[in-house]
Amino acid sequence: MKFGIHNPSWIFGPDPAEAFEGVKAKAQWAENHGFTWFSVMDHLIQIGHIGAPDEPFIEGWTVLSALAAVTSRVRLATLVSSVAFRNPAHLAKIAAGVHLISRGRLTLGIGAGWFEEEYRQYGWEFPPHPAVRIRQMEEAVRLIIGMWTEKRSTFTGKYFHVRDAILEPKPSPRPPIMIAGGGEQLTLRAVARLADACNVGGDPDMVKHKYAVLRRHCEAAQRDYETIERTNIASFLLARDEAALAAKRERLGAAAAFRGFSGTVAQATDLIGQYRDAGVQLLISSAFRNDRETHELVASDIMPHFT
Repeated sequence: MKFGIHNPSWIFGPDPAEAFEGVKAKAQWAENHGFTWFSVMDHLIQIGHIGAPDEPFIEGWTVLSALAAVTSRVRLATLVSSVAFRNPAHLAKIAAGVHLISRGRLTLGIGAGWFEEEYRQYGWEFPPHPAVRIRQMEEAVRLIIGMWTEKRSTFTGKYFHVRDAILEPKPSPRPPIMIAGGGEQLTLRAVARLADACNVGGDPDMVKHKYAVLRRHCEAAQRDYETIERTNIASFLLARDEAALAAKRERLGAAAAFRGFSGTVAQATDLIGQYRDAGVQLLISSAFRNDRETHELVASDIMPHFT
């Protein structure tokens, strides 16, 4: 099993101007401590279960571009970009640039979008039916792959189109595409048809079930299930023992706000073993309120059991 870090918050201290320095140090620390992945959210305001909507928040692709220049080994990704936020041809160009700067270390994470309030604030149309957004996402992925691989790309879809479009230089080899979400009828079918990686949430039993559904979609699409990297993102708040955990929960206000797994190192090791047994190949850990000790414990006490 491989391990990654996801950055859910841009609060690294009292001064918002230091946000990039904080995330840069975090990404560099990750690649120096055995993590193979570092991802950021692609939102424009903070989501509800992470923090306040008006807290400082940096646009994800801006940060990835900068991180590409100050890291050298860790894979960089969005987890995930909403299909609605950018014309997909433009997104293909942006991603190709980050892939170039990082010398081939980008994964394009993409999803159908869900945060209606964010859409409304920034003036995007929010199709109320999830099936429409998922079909938009699938169409966008097809267009992006064409932009990356064809000399000049022409694509005419229901939602998006390009005509004789040039994208140079081509990202070679092209970035892997991760599709996030666990919708069993449409999203996982799109993964089987188009994606190089999936990201599904839930407890280990739920994840195992979703992977079984994905396998059936792969069989229907005549796709080798083993060619799709299976990832899971889990939010943690960890301490070495129950007393330290209780003190940390009180200090960080986790009782009311935190939705992830709060526990000791031993408990987290057991849980991660269950995710491994369910089929997870890359576990992406997100630490509540950027709690540094949580990731330090993952690196020092948990990862040696699995790597």
